Amino acid sequence: MLSDARADNLYYTASLAAFADDYAQARRDFLFAVDGQGATATHHRHPLTGPLAEALACDTVWIGPRAARRVLVVISGTHGAEGFAGSAVQTDWLLGKGPSILPDGCAVLLVHAINPWGFAWLRRTTEDGIDLNRNFVDFSAPLPGDEGYAELADALIPDALIGEPVFEAQDALDRYRLLHGQRAYENALTSGQYTHPLGLFYGGDAPTWSRRTLETIAQDYDLAGRAALCVIDLHTGLGPFGYGELISDHQPEGRSAWLARRWFGQSVTEAFLGTSTSGPKRGLADYFWHEVIEDHGCMLTLEFGTYPFDDVFGALRADHWLHARVARGEQTLDWYDPDVQAVKKRIRRAFYPDTPDWKEMVLFRGRQVLRQALTGLSVWPG
Repeated sequence: MLSDARADNLYYTASLAAFADDYAQARRDFLFAVDGQGATATHHRHPLTGPLAEALACDTVWIGPRAARRVLVVISGTHGAEGFAGSAVQTDWLLGKGPSILPDGCAVLLVHAINPWGFAWLRRTTEDGIDLNRNFVDFSAPLPGDEGYAELADALIPDALIGEPVFEAQDALDRYRLLHGQRAYENALTSGQYTHPLGLFYGGDAPTWSRRTLETIAQDYDLAGRAALCVIDLHTGLGPFGYGELISDHQPEGRSAWLARRWFGQSVTEAFLGTSTSGPKRGLADYFWHEVIEDHGCMLTLEFGTYPFDDVFGALRADHWLHARVARGEQTLDWYDPDVQAVKKRIRRAFYPDTPDWKEMVLFRGRQVLRQALTGLSVWPG
């Protein structure tokens, strides 16, 4: 018989194995875990392939009674390269006790890699350079203004990543930050812009494949028709190392914000109250889910911190610089090119600190939040 310490160590090691080295392995591990539950995944095939010509898809699986009136939706890979942690949380839940202890009347819908192209190619964007989490706007109406992004656009993606262009660009960014403050600087960069297609946090000019797929998934599973709904979208790259911040973008006075506080406690932060590390954004997928949920549930982002803002931001700038050059025909995207790999390794590290302590923190918090969500759904009268 194994000692308790030995058993705990084996369980710990097996749990960390839920983290994959790349998109293809993450998908294989997820689908293997689905098969282990005797469940069947639905494959939403992406029209493009990965860097090694691997097939791409967003895979979904429903665990629990199909007629369940209370549903937890867990989404990974909204921001592509952030999918390592989200995929691990989903796979860990399937491999652990989660499916066997579902509360009566509850079901879980796992949406794995909603942006599979970005996951595979280690980009935070979709295949068309669009930030999926800025893409949920009404494109038949006038698009939002950029509120400062245009002033910084040229400095954000300089002509080169080394030498004088970098110093000049950094001077421009530092001047803006000094004049307007750190919070205004971050908002100008990250709140979403619709004028610079090769720039950061570009929301697009039409719905992306990933947005259309998410809308189809919500319709196919009749999520709007459920009595209670909780949606958790898994992200990385913002906040203290390993900390899992639960962010609400609901209006603070609404019933959904109240439910979020009731179900998840005082760790919930709220963008519109200024208590979150993330300020209000345009075009969030949250706003799509708010319409689906109405007032019978809540939608939260579970954001795992990695490295300081400037480090993560620097990796993003380098990646956009690379793909801007490709889009302009100044170079090809040779996956094996050392310069390309240098940029991609930097992006991977920014959103996936491949260290045991970070992984352990992610899994602990992921399990906690999914448990809290199911407990909240199970006791709420609807």
